[in-house]
Amino acid sequence: MSNAAPVDVQWKHPDELMKILRLKQKQKALQARLKKQEVDQQQIQSQDLRAQDKRKNPFVVSTQNLAKKSKNEVLGTDDTLFQLLQNSTTTSRAPDVNLEAPIERNHPLANVFLRCEQDVEETQEKFYNFLPIDWSIKSRLRLLTPQPIVAGNLKTSQEASGLTSFIRGIDPSTTSTGLDISPGALFHQSTLYWQHPHLPWLTLYPRTARQEATCHPLGSAEIDALSRQWTESFRSLFQLLRARQCPYFYVCANSFTVLFRAAGIGGCPEIHAILAPSSRGMRAALRQEDIEFRQPLKSKANETPEKAANAETSVTEGFDESCQAIKEEEEASDDDMEEEEWLESLGVDASEIKKISLRSAQRQQKKECESDFGDHSALFIEGAECAALFNYLLNSKSIVTNVGRLAGIPPTLFSPVAFLWATLRNLQVRTSKVRLEETNYHSVELKGVLLPHVLPYLSNFLHNATTDNFSATMGNNLNTLAFTKVSQALIDDILEDKDKKQLSDQVFGRENLSDSGLSASILEAMCRVDRDAVKAMERMSFNRESSSFTIS
Repeated sequence: MSNAAPVDVQWKHPDELMKILRLKQKQKALQARLKKQEVDQQQIQSQDLRAQDKRKNPFVVSTQNLAKKSKNEVLGTDDTLFQLLQNSTTTSRAPDVNLEAPIERNHPLANVFLRCEQDVEETQEKFYNFLPIDWSIKSRLRLLTPQPIVAGNLKTSQEASGLTSFIRGIDPSTTSTGLDISPGALFHQSTLYWQHPHLPWLTLYPRTARQEATCHPLGSAEIDALSRQWTESFRSLFQLLRARQCPYFYVCANSFTVLFRAAGIGGCPEIHAILAPSSRGMRAALRQEDIEFRQPLKSKANETPEKAANAETSVTEGFDESCQAIKEEEEASDDDMEEEEWLESLGVDASEIKKISLRSAQRQQKKECESDFGDHSALFIEGAECAALFNYLLNSKSIVTNVGRLAGIPPTLFSPVAFLWATLRNLQVRTSKVRLEETNYHSVELKGVLLPHVLPYLSNFLHNATTDNFSATMGNNLNTLAFTKVSQALIDDILEDKDKKQLSDQVFGRENLSDSGLSASILEAMCRVDRDAVKAMERMSFNRESSSFTIS
Protein backbone atom coordinates (compact mmCIF):
# COMPACT_ATOMS: atom_id res chain seq x y z
CA MET A 1 0.00 0.00 0.00
CA SER A 2 2.92 2.35 0.55
CA ASN A 3 3.92 2.15 -3.13
CA ALA A 4 0.37 2.81 -4.37
CA ALA A 5 -0.18 5.95 -6.41
CA PRO A 6 -2.28 8.70 -4.79
CA VAL A 7 -5.95 8.55 -5.73
CA ASP A 8 -7.43 11.59 -7.43
CA VAL A 9 -10.59 12.31 -5.45
CA GLN A 10 -11.77 15.09 -7.74
CA TRP A 11 -15.13 14.25 -9.31
CA LYS A 12 -15.18 14.12 -13.08
CA HIS A 13 -18.17 14.64 -15.29
CA PRO A 14 -19.03 11.70 -17.61
CA ASP A 15 -18.19 13.85 -20.66
CA GLU A 16 -14.73 14.58 -19.24
CA LEU A 17 -14.25 10.88 -18.41
CA MET A 18 -15.11 9.88 -21.98
CA LYS A 19 -12.62 12.45 -23.31
CA ILE A 20 -9.90 10.93 -21.08
CA LEU A 21 -10.75 7.40 -22.27
CA ARG A 22 -10.61 8.47 -25.92
CA LEU A 23 -7.27 10.15 -25.30
CA LYS A 24 -5.87 6.98 -23.72
CA GLN A 25 -7.05 4.92 -26.68
CA LYS A 26 -5.34 7.33 -29.09
CA GLN A 27 -2.20 7.15 -26.93
CA LYS A 28 -2.11 3.34 -27.08
CA ALA A 29 -2.71 3.33 -30.83
CA LEU A 30 0.05 5.89 -31.34
CA GLN A 31 2.53 3.90 -29.24
CA ALA A 32 1.75 0.73 -31.22
CA ARG A 33 2.19 2.63 -34.48
CA LEU A 34 5.56 4.03 -33.39
CA LYS A 35 6.73 0.62 -32.21
CA LYS A 36 5.73 -0.96 -35.51
CA GLN A 37 7.49 1.84 -37.39
CA GLU A 38 10.69 1.24 -35.42
CA VAL A 39 10.53 -2.51 -36.12
CA ASP A 40 10.09 -1.83 -39.84
CA GLN A 41 13.09 0.50 -39.83
CA GLN A 42 15.23 -2.15 -38.13
CA GLN A 43 14.18 -4.78 -40.68
CA ILE A 44 15.01 -2.41 -43.56
CA GLN A 45 18.41 -1.64 -42.05
CA SER A 46 19.21 -5.36 -41.62
CA GLN A 47 18.22 -6.06 -45.22
CA ASP A 48 20.43 -3.21 -46.38
CA LEU A 49 23.43 -4.65 -44.50
CA ARG A 50 22.90 -8.10 -46.05
CA ALA A 51 22.68 -6.53 -49.52
CA GLN A 52 25.99 -4.61 -49.23
CA ASP A 53 28.03 -7.65 -50.40
CA LYS A 54 25.97 -7.99 -53.55
CA ARG A 55 26.07 -5.96 -56.71
CA LYS A 56 24.27 -2.63 -56.34
CA ASN A 57 20.85 -2.66 -57.97
CA PRO A 58 20.05 0.73 -59.54
CA PHE A 59 16.29 0.12 -59.12
CA VAL A 60 16.37 -0.42 -55.33
CA VAL A 61 14.68 2.36 -53.34
CA SER A 62 17.00 4.07 -50.85
CA THR A 63 16.17 2.94 -47.32
CA GLN A 64 17.34 6.28 -45.96
CA ASN A 65 14.76 8.16 -48.04
CA LEU A 66 12.10 5.61 -47.11
CA ALA A 67 12.74 6.06 -43.37
CA LYS A 68 12.80 9.82 -43.78
CA LYS A 69 9.48 9.73 -45.66
CA SER A 70 7.75 7.55 -43.07
CA LYS A 71 9.09 9.79 -40.30
CA ASN A 72 7.63 12.87 -42.01
CA GLU A 73 4.27 11.11 -42.41
CA VAL A 74 4.16 10.38 -38.68
CA LEU A 75 5.00 13.98 -37.85
CA GLY A 76 2.41 15.31 -40.30
CA THR A 77 -0.52 13.19 -39.06
CA ASP A 78 0.07 13.04 -35.33
CA ASP A 79 1.71 16.36 -34.53
CA THR A 80 -1.19 17.35 -32.28
CA LEU A 81 -1.28 14.01 -30.47
CA PHE A 82 2.44 14.26 -29.69
CA GLN A 83 1.77 17.52 -27.90
CA LEU A 84 -1.01 15.93 -25.86
CA LEU A 85 1.18 12.97 -24.91
CA GLN A 86 4.28 14.95 -23.97
CA ASN A 87 4.05 13.85 -20.33
CA SER A 88 3.49 10.16 -21.08
CA THR A 89 6.32 7.62 -20.64
CA THR A 90 6.91 5.19 -23.52
CA THR A 91 9.44 2.43 -24.00
CA SER A 92 9.87 3.06 -27.71
CA ARG A 93 12.04 5.80 -29.14
CA ALA A 94 9.84 8.59 -30.49
CA PRO A 95 11.06 11.01 -33.13
CA ASP A 96 12.10 14.52 -32.12
CA VAL A 97 9.16 16.92 -32.02
CA ASN A 98 9.19 20.57 -31.07
CA LEU A 99 6.48 20.62 -28.35
CA GLU A 100 6.66 24.38 -27.92
CA ALA A 101 5.73 25.07 -31.54
CA PRO A 102 2.23 26.48 -32.00
CA ILE A 103 -0.44 24.25 -33.49
CA GLU A 104 -1.41 25.21 -37.00
CA ARG A 105 -5.14 25.87 -37.17
CA ASN A 106 -5.36 24.58 -40.72
CA HIS A 107 -4.65 21.06 -39.46
CA PRO A 108 -7.83 18.92 -39.33
CA LEU A 109 -7.11 17.59 -35.82
CA ALA A 110 -6.32 21.10 -34.57
CA ASN A 111 -9.79 22.27 -35.58
CA VAL A 112 -11.36 19.52 -33.49
CA PHE A 113 -9.38 20.50 -30.39
CA LEU A 114 -10.12 24.17 -31.03
CA ARG A 115 -13.86 23.45 -30.97
CA CYS A 116 -13.42 21.50 -27.73
CA GLU A 117 -11.63 24.47 -26.17
CA GLN A 118 -14.43 26.81 -27.25
CA ASP A 119 -17.07 24.47 -25.78
CA VAL A 120 -15.21 24.39 -22.46
CA GLU A 121 -15.04 28.19 -22.39
CA GLU A 122 -18.76 28.52 -23.17
CA THR A 123 -19.78 25.99 -20.48
CA GLN A 124 -17.56 27.52 -17.83
CA GLU A 125 -19.20 27.43 -14.41
CA LYS A 126 -20.24 30.65 -12.67
CA PHE A 127 -20.71 31.43 -9.00
CA TYR A 128 -23.81 33.14 -7.57
CA ASN A 129 -24.72 34.29 -4.08
CA PHE A 130 -28.35 33.39 -4.76
CA LEU A 131 -30.12 30.87 -6.96
CA PRO A 132 -31.55 32.35 -10.20
CA ILE A 133 -34.96 31.42 -11.58
CA ASP A 134 -35.30 29.18 -14.62
CA TRP A 135 -38.73 29.63 -16.24
CA SER A 136 -38.51 26.51 -18.39
CA ILE A 137 -40.49 23.40 -17.44
CA LYS A 138 -38.20 20.57 -16.36
CA SER A 139 -39.00 16.91 -16.86
CA ARG A 140 -36.43 15.41 -14.49
CA LEU A 141 -34.36 16.51 -11.51
CA ARG A 142 -31.70 14.55 -9.63
CA LEU A 143 -30.34 15.60 -6.23
CA LEU A 144 -27.06 14.31 -4.80
CA THR A 145 -26.24 14.79 -1.12
CA PRO A 146 -23.82 13.06 1.28
CA GLN A 147 -26.62 12.76 3.83
CA PRO A 148 -29.89 10.91 3.17
CA ILE A 149 -33.06 12.86 2.38
CA VAL A 150 -36.36 11.66 3.79
CA ALA A 151 -38.20 11.34 0.49
CA GLY A 152 -39.77 7.88 0.54
CA ASN A 153 -41.74 5.78 3.03
CA LEU A 154 -43.22 8.84 4.70
CA LYS A 155 -45.16 8.65 7.91
CA THR A 156 -48.87 9.38 7.93
CA SER A 157 -48.38 12.72 9.72
CA GLN A 158 -45.63 13.78 7.28
CA GLU A 159 -47.70 13.02 4.18
CA ALA A 160 -50.81 14.67 5.61
CA SER A 161 -48.94 17.80 6.78
CA GLY A 162 -47.17 18.21 3.45
CA LEU A 163 -50.46 17.84 1.58
CA THR A 164 -52.27 20.31 3.86
CA SER A 165 -49.45 22.88 3.64
CA PHE A 166 -49.46 22.75 -0.15
CA ILE A 167 -53.24 23.01 -0.51
CA ARG A 168 -53.49 25.92 1.94
CA GLY A 169 -50.44 27.63 0.45
CA ILE A 170 -48.62 28.10 3.76
CA ASP A 171 -45.06 27.59 4.94
CA PRO A 172 -45.28 25.55 8.17
CA SER A 173 -41.65 26.26 9.05
CA THR A 174 -42.32 30.01 9.37
CA THR A 175 -45.99 29.92 10.44
CA SER A 176 -47.22 28.86 13.84
CA THR A 177 -49.44 25.88 12.99
CA GLY A 178 -49.93 22.44 14.41
CA LEU A 179 -48.60 20.79 11.24
CA ASP A 180 -45.59 18.52 11.06
CA ILE A 181 -42.45 20.47 10.07
CA SER A 182 -40.13 17.47 9.69
CA PRO A 183 -37.94 17.20 6.57
CA GLY A 184 -40.18 14.49 5.15
CA ALA A 185 -43.29 16.69 5.30
CA LEU A 186 -41.49 19.70 3.80
CA PHE A 187 -40.07 17.58 0.99
CA HIS A 188 -43.46 16.05 0.20
CA GLN A 189 -44.88 19.57 -0.18
CA SER A 190 -42.46 20.26 -3.07
CA THR A 191 -43.64 17.24 -5.10
CA LEU A 192 -47.23 18.45 -5.63
CA TYR A 193 -48.79 20.56 -8.39
CA TRP A 194 -52.21 21.24 -9.97
CA GLN A 195 -53.21 20.13 -13.46
CA HIS A 196 -56.26 20.18 -15.73
CA PRO A 197 -57.36 18.13 -17.56
CA HIS A 198 -56.07 14.85 -16.16
CA LEU A 199 -56.80 11.64 -18.06
CA PRO A 200 -54.90 8.76 -16.41
CA TRP A 201 -54.73 6.71 -19.61
CA LEU A 202 -53.12 9.54 -21.64
CA THR A 203 -49.88 11.48 -21.30
CA LEU A 204 -50.92 15.11 -21.66
CA TYR A 205 -47.42 16.56 -21.26
CA PRO A 206 -45.25 16.62 -23.23
CA ARG A 207 -47.67 16.39 -26.12
CA THR A 208 -45.70 14.15 -28.46
CA ALA A 209 -46.96 12.33 -31.52
CA ARG A 210 -46.23 8.85 -30.19
CA GLN A 211 -49.16 6.48 -29.80
CA GLU A 212 -50.33 5.31 -26.39
CA ALA A 213 -50.79 1.62 -25.75
CA THR A 214 -54.41 2.10 -24.62
CA CYS A 215 -55.49 5.01 -26.79
CA HIS A 216 -59.23 5.13 -27.46
CA PRO A 217 -60.97 7.98 -29.29
CA LEU A 218 -63.33 10.10 -27.22
CA GLY A 219 -66.97 10.55 -28.11
CA SER A 220 -68.69 13.85 -28.78
CA ALA A 221 -70.25 13.90 -25.28
CA GLU A 222 -66.87 13.48 -23.59
CA ILE A 223 -65.26 16.12 -25.81
CA ASP A 224 -68.03 18.64 -25.02
CA ALA A 225 -67.73 17.99 -21.28
CA LEU A 226 -63.94 18.45 -21.39
CA SER A 227 -64.35 21.69 -23.35
CA ARG A 228 -66.83 23.14 -20.82
CA GLN A 229 -64.65 22.22 -17.84
CA TRP A 230 -61.52 23.56 -19.49
CA THR A 231 -63.21 26.89 -20.23
CA GLU A 232 -64.18 27.27 -16.57
CA SER A 233 -60.73 26.22 -15.38
CA PHE A 234 -58.93 28.62 -17.70
CA ARG A 235 -61.20 31.49 -16.69
CA SER A 236 -60.66 30.67 -13.00
CA LEU A 237 -56.88 30.66 -13.39
CA PHE A 238 -56.82 33.94 -15.25
CA GLN A 239 -58.97 35.60 -12.58
CA LEU A 240 -56.59 34.34 -9.89
CA LEU A 241 -53.70 35.78 -11.88
CA ARG A 242 -55.35 39.19 -12.19
CA ALA A 243 -56.12 39.22 -8.45
CA ARG A 244 -52.46 38.30 -7.73
CA GLN A 245 -53.54 35.11 -5.97
CA CYS A 246 -51.58 33.05 -8.52
CA PRO A 247 -48.01 34.02 -9.51
CA TYR A 248 -47.93 32.17 -12.84
CA PHE A 249 -49.43 29.29 -14.80
CA TYR A 250 -48.81 27.44 -18.07
CA VAL A 251 -51.08 26.65 -21.02
CA CYS A 252 -49.55 23.76 -22.97
CA ALA A 253 -51.08 23.21 -26.41
CA ASN A 254 -49.95 20.80 -29.13
CA SER A 255 -47.76 23.26 -31.05
CA PHE A 256 -47.02 26.01 -28.53
CA THR A 257 -46.90 26.86 -24.81
CA VAL A 258 -48.00 30.08 -23.08
CA LEU A 259 -46.60 31.29 -19.76
CA PHE A 260 -48.90 33.76 -17.97
CA ARG A 261 -47.26 35.75 -15.15
CA ALA A 262 -48.76 38.15 -12.61
CA ALA A 263 -47.86 41.81 -12.28
CA GLY A 264 -44.57 42.28 -10.47
CA ILE A 265 -42.92 39.06 -11.70
CA GLY A 266 -39.68 39.79 -13.54
CA GLY A 267 -39.97 43.54 -12.96
CA CYS A 268 -43.04 43.89 -15.24
CA PRO A 269 -45.67 46.20 -13.67
CA GLU A 270 -48.61 44.56 -15.50
CA ILE A 271 -49.75 41.03 -16.16
CA HIS A 272 -47.98 39.59 -19.16
CA ALA A 273 -47.63 36.43 -21.21
CA ILE A 274 -44.85 34.74 -23.20
CA LEU A 275 -45.84 32.50 -26.11
CA ALA A 276 -43.29 30.11 -27.63
CA PRO A 277 -42.78 28.90 -30.24
CA SER A 278 -44.87 30.79 -32.78
CA SER A 279 -45.43 30.47 -36.50
CA ARG A 280 -46.26 32.90 -39.27
CA GLY A 281 -49.88 31.75 -39.21
CA MET A 282 -50.13 32.26 -35.45
CA ARG A 283 -48.72 35.79 -35.69
CA ALA A 284 -51.10 36.60 -38.55
CA ALA A 285 -54.05 35.34 -36.50
CA LEU A 286 -53.03 37.50 -33.53
CA ARG A 287 -52.71 40.57 -35.77
CA GLN A 288 -56.13 39.83 -37.21
CA GLU A 289 -57.53 39.91 -33.66
CA ASP A 290 -55.72 43.24 -33.06
CA ILE A 291 -53.47 41.70 -30.39
CA GLU A 292 -50.21 43.63 -30.15
CA PHE A 293 -47.05 41.69 -29.38
CA ARG A 294 -43.29 41.94 -29.56
CA GLN A 295 -40.50 39.50 -30.33
CA PRO A 296 -37.76 40.42 -27.82
CA LEU A 297 -35.26 37.77 -28.92
CA LYS A 298 -35.60 38.69 -32.59
CA SER A 299 -35.14 42.41 -31.87
CA LYS A 300 -32.09 41.62 -29.71
CA ALA A 301 -30.54 39.54 -32.49
CA ASN A 302 -31.09 42.28 -35.08
CA GLU A 303 -29.93 45.10 -32.81
CA THR A 304 -26.45 46.47 -33.54
CA PRO A 305 -24.12 47.72 -30.75
CA GLU A 306 -24.65 51.31 -31.88
CA LYS A 307 -28.43 50.94 -31.67
CA ALA A 308 -28.16 49.21 -28.30
CA ALA A 309 -26.03 52.05 -26.93
CA ASN A 310 -28.52 54.67 -28.13
CA ALA A 311 -31.63 52.80 -27.00
CA GLU A 312 -33.81 55.04 -24.86
CA THR A 313 -37.16 53.26 -24.84
CA SER A 314 -38.36 50.99 -22.02
CA VAL A 315 -40.12 47.63 -22.21
CA THR A 316 -43.59 49.04 -21.61
CA GLU A 317 -43.07 51.91 -24.06
CA GLY A 318 -41.02 49.90 -26.54
CA PHE A 319 -41.37 49.47 -30.24
CA ASP A 320 -44.55 47.68 -31.28
CA GLU A 321 -43.41 45.16 -33.86
CA SER A 322 -46.88 44.04 -34.78
CA CYS A 323 -47.95 47.54 -35.86
CA GLN A 324 -44.65 48.01 -37.63
CA ALA A 325 -45.16 44.73 -39.48
CA ILE A 326 -48.57 45.88 -40.65
CA LYS A 327 -47.07 49.16 -41.86
CA GLU A 328 -44.31 47.30 -43.66
CA GLU A 329 -46.86 45.06 -45.36
CA GLU A 330 -48.86 48.09 -46.50
CA GLU A 331 -45.72 49.79 -47.80
CA ALA A 332 -44.66 46.59 -49.52
CA SER A 333 -48.07 46.28 -51.20
CA ASP A 334 -47.82 49.90 -52.38
CA ASP A 335 -44.36 49.23 -53.76
CA ASP A 336 -45.65 46.13 -55.54
CA MET A 337 -48.43 48.17 -57.16
CA GLU A 338 -45.94 50.75 -58.34
CA GLU A 339 -43.68 48.02 -59.74
CA GLU A 340 -46.57 46.41 -61.58
CA GLU A 341 -47.59 49.73 -63.12
CA TRP A 342 -43.99 50.41 -64.11
CA LEU A 343 -43.69 46.97 -65.75
CA GLU A 344 -46.97 47.49 -67.59
CA SER A 345 -45.69 50.83 -68.90
CA LEU A 346 -42.67 48.98 -70.30
CA GLY A 347 -44.93 46.60 -72.19
CA VAL A 348 -44.31 43.48 -70.08
CA ASP A 349 -46.92 40.75 -70.43
CA ALA A 350 -49.50 40.38 -67.61
CA SER A 351 -48.55 36.70 -67.20
CA GLU A 352 -44.89 37.64 -66.68
CA ILE A 353 -45.88 40.34 -64.17
CA LYS A 354 -47.94 37.74 -62.29
CA LYS A 355 -44.97 35.34 -62.16
CA ILE A 356 -42.68 38.09 -60.88
CA SER A 357 -45.20 39.05 -58.16
CA LEU A 358 -45.61 35.40 -57.16
CA ARG A 359 -41.86 34.91 -56.82
CA SER A 360 -41.57 38.08 -54.77
CA ALA A 361 -44.35 36.93 -52.45
CA GLN A 362 -42.70 33.54 -52.03
CA ARG A 363 -39.38 35.16 -51.11
CA GLN A 364 -41.14 37.42 -48.60
CA GLN A 365 -42.97 34.46 -47.07
CA LYS A 366 -39.76 32.43 -46.83
CA LYS A 367 -38.05 35.31 -45.05
CA GLU A 368 -40.88 35.58 -42.52
CA CYS A 369 -40.88 31.82 -41.87
CA GLU A 370 -37.14 31.58 -41.18
CA SER A 371 -37.62 32.04 -37.41
CA ASP A 372 -40.74 29.90 -37.08
CA PHE A 373 -40.75 27.38 -34.23
CA GLY A 374 -37.44 28.72 -32.89
CA ASP A 375 -36.44 30.77 -29.87
CA HIS A 376 -36.54 33.99 -31.90
CA SER A 377 -40.24 33.41 -32.61
CA ALA A 378 -41.20 33.83 -28.94
CA LEU A 379 -43.86 36.53 -28.43
CA PHE A 380 -44.25 38.88 -25.46
CA ILE A 381 -47.72 40.27 -24.68
CA GLU A 382 -48.58 42.49 -21.70
CA GLY A 383 -51.29 44.64 -20.17
CA ALA A 384 -54.68 44.82 -21.85
CA GLU A 385 -53.36 42.78 -24.78
CA CYS A 386 -52.93 39.89 -22.34
CA ALA A 387 -56.70 39.88 -21.74
CA ALA A 388 -57.21 39.86 -25.52
CA LEU A 389 -54.88 36.83 -25.76
CA PHE A 390 -56.93 35.12 -23.04
CA ASN A 391 -60.13 35.64 -25.07
CA TYR A 392 -58.42 34.40 -28.22
CA LEU A 393 -57.23 31.17 -26.56
CA LEU A 394 -60.61 30.70 -24.88
CA ASN A 395 -62.58 30.87 -28.14
CA SER A 396 -60.07 29.60 -30.70
CA LYS A 397 -60.76 26.19 -32.17
CA SER A 398 -57.32 25.83 -33.73
CA ILE A 399 -55.62 25.10 -30.39
CA VAL A 400 -57.47 21.75 -30.18
CA THR A 401 -56.53 19.12 -32.74
CA ASN A 402 -59.11 16.95 -34.46
CA VAL A 403 -56.82 14.04 -35.34
CA GLY A 404 -54.39 11.82 -33.50
CA ARG A 405 -54.37 10.46 -29.97
CA LEU A 406 -55.19 13.90 -28.46
CA ALA A 407 -58.15 14.63 -30.73
CA GLY A 408 -60.68 16.83 -28.95
CA ILE A 409 -58.58 17.23 -25.79
CA PRO A 410 -57.98 20.89 -24.78
CA PRO A 411 -54.55 22.25 -23.77
CA THR A 412 -53.08 21.25 -20.41
CA LEU A 413 -53.04 23.78 -17.57
CA PHE A 414 -50.32 23.70 -14.86
CA SER A 415 -50.36 25.88 -11.77
CA PRO A 416 -48.71 26.00 -8.31
CA VAL A 417 -52.06 27.01 -6.71
CA ALA A 418 -55.50 25.45 -6.75
CA PHE A 419 -58.13 26.45 -9.29
CA LEU A 420 -61.54 25.27 -10.47
CA TRP A 421 -61.69 21.66 -11.78
CA ALA A 422 -57.97 21.20 -11.05
CA THR A 423 -56.50 17.79 -10.25
CA LEU A 424 -53.82 17.44 -7.58
CA ARG A 425 -50.80 15.61 -9.02
CA ASN A 426 -47.48 14.56 -7.54
CA LEU A 427 -44.03 13.91 -8.95
CA GLN A 428 -42.53 10.43 -9.13
CA VAL A 429 -39.85 10.09 -6.46
CA ARG A 430 -37.09 7.47 -6.50
CA THR A 431 -34.26 7.22 -3.96
CA SER A 432 -31.01 5.32 -4.37
CA LYS A 433 -27.36 5.25 -3.36
CA VAL A 434 -24.50 5.99 -5.74
CA ARG A 435 -20.73 5.84 -5.34
CA LEU A 436 -18.60 8.44 -7.09
CA GLU A 437 -14.83 8.78 -6.63
CA GLU A 438 -14.70 6.54 -3.56
CA THR A 439 -17.51 8.57 -1.92
CA ASN A 440 -21.07 7.45 -1.17
CA TYR A 441 -23.91 9.80 -2.12
CA HIS A 442 -27.66 9.63 -1.62
CA SER A 443 -29.61 10.28 -4.80
CA VAL A 444 -33.20 11.51 -5.06
CA GLU A 445 -34.71 11.60 -8.54
CA LEU A 446 -37.91 13.55 -9.30
CA LYS A 447 -39.72 12.84 -12.55
CA GLY A 448 -42.75 14.61 -13.98
CA VAL A 449 -43.69 18.27 -14.49
CA LEU A 450 -41.28 20.39 -12.43
CA LEU A 451 -42.46 24.00 -12.30
CA PRO A 452 -40.02 26.91 -11.78
CA HIS A 453 -40.63 27.20 -8.01
CA VAL A 454 -39.61 23.59 -7.25
CA LEU A 455 -35.83 24.01 -7.51
CA PRO A 456 -35.66 27.17 -5.31
CA TYR A 457 -37.90 25.44 -2.76
CA LEU A 458 -35.68 22.34 -2.66
CA SER A 459 -32.58 24.52 -2.46
CA ASN A 460 -33.93 26.37 0.60
CA PHE A 461 -35.05 23.07 2.11
CA LEU A 462 -31.62 21.42 1.72
CA HIS A 463 -29.86 24.57 2.88
CA ASN A 464 -31.74 24.40 6.19
CA ALA A 465 -32.02 20.61 6.55
CA THR A 466 -28.42 19.54 5.83
CA THR A 467 -24.97 20.84 6.68
CA ASP A 468 -23.20 19.41 3.63
CA ASN A 469 -22.86 20.40 0.01
CA PHE A 470 -25.44 19.26 -2.52
CA SER A 471 -25.88 19.30 -6.28
CA ALA A 472 -28.70 18.95 -8.79
CA THR A 473 -28.88 17.86 -12.43
CA MET A 474 -31.93 18.78 -14.51
CA GLY A 475 -33.53 17.75 -17.77
CA ASN A 476 -35.19 20.69 -19.55
CA ASN A 477 -38.06 20.69 -22.00
CA LEU A 478 -36.55 22.26 -25.12
CA ASN A 479 -39.81 23.93 -26.19
CA THR A 480 -39.87 26.04 -23.00
CA LEU A 481 -36.25 27.27 -22.97
CA ALA A 482 -37.34 30.46 -24.74
CA PHE A 483 -39.21 31.58 -21.59
CA THR A 484 -35.94 32.02 -19.72
CA LYS A 485 -34.28 33.81 -22.64
CA VAL A 486 -37.18 36.22 -23.04
CA SER A 487 -37.15 36.95 -19.29
CA GLN A 488 -33.43 37.74 -19.51
CA ALA A 489 -34.03 40.10 -22.46
CA LEU A 490 -36.83 41.91 -20.60
CA ILE A 491 -34.69 42.43 -17.49
CA ASP A 492 -31.83 43.73 -19.66
CA ASP A 493 -34.19 46.26 -21.22
CA ILE A 494 -35.39 47.41 -17.80
CA LEU A 495 -31.82 47.83 -16.56
CA GLU A 496 -30.81 49.73 -19.69
CA ASP A 497 -33.78 52.04 -19.25
CA LYS A 498 -32.60 52.83 -15.68
CA ASP A 499 -36.05 53.75 -14.48
CA LYS A 500 -35.82 53.92 -10.69
CA LYS A 501 -39.57 53.58 -10.34
CA GLN A 502 -39.57 50.26 -12.15
CA LEU A 503 -36.67 49.00 -10.06
CA SER A 504 -38.50 49.92 -6.86
CA ASP A 505 -41.74 48.27 -8.05
CA GLN A 506 -40.25 44.81 -7.36
CA VAL A 507 -40.68 45.39 -3.62
CA PHE A 508 -44.39 46.22 -4.05
CA GLY A 509 -44.79 43.32 -6.43
CA ARG A 510 -43.41 40.88 -3.88
CA GLU A 511 -45.69 42.25 -1.15
CA ASN A 512 -48.76 42.18 -3.41
CA LEU A 513 -48.06 38.51 -4.21
CA SER A 514 -47.65 37.51 -0.56
CA ASP A 515 -51.00 35.62 -0.63
CA SER A 516 -50.20 33.70 -3.82
CA GLY A 517 -49.17 30.52 -2.01
CA LEU A 518 -45.38 30.76 -2.50
CA SER A 519 -42.84 31.56 0.20
CA ALA A 520 -41.34 35.03 0.54
CA SER A 521 -37.88 33.88 -0.56
CA ILE A 522 -39.20 32.38 -3.81
CA LEU A 523 -41.31 35.47 -4.55
CA GLU A 524 -38.26 37.66 -3.96
CA ALA A 525 -36.28 35.60 -6.48
CA MET A 526 -39.09 35.83 -9.05
CA CYS A 527 -39.52 39.60 -8.61
CA ARG A 528 -35.78 40.37 -8.59
CA VAL A 529 -34.53 42.70 -11.33
CA ASP A 530 -30.89 41.79 -11.83
CA ARG A 531 -28.75 40.54 -14.70
CA ASP A 532 -28.24 37.29 -12.80
CA ALA A 533 -31.85 36.95 -11.65
CA VAL A 534 -32.79 34.58 -14.50
CA LYS A 535 -30.55 31.85 -15.90
CA ALA A 536 -31.04 28.67 -17.90
CA MET A 537 -29.66 25.82 -15.78
CA GLU A 538 -28.71 22.24 -16.42
CA ARG A 539 -26.48 21.63 -13.38
CA MET A 540 -26.36 23.33 -10.00
CA SER A 541 -24.22 22.76 -6.91
CA PHE A 542 -24.06 24.49 -3.53
CA ASN A 543 -20.84 25.00 -1.57
CA ARG A 544 -21.45 25.31 2.16
CA GLU A 545 -18.08 26.95 2.91
CA SER A 546 -18.48 29.85 0.48
CA SER A 547 -22.32 29.85 0.62
CA SER A 548 -22.41 30.16 -3.16
CA PHE A 549 -24.12 28.36 -6.03
CA THR A 550 -22.30 27.04 -9.06
CA ILE A 551 -24.43 26.98 -12.20
CA SER A 552 -23.68 25.63 -15.65
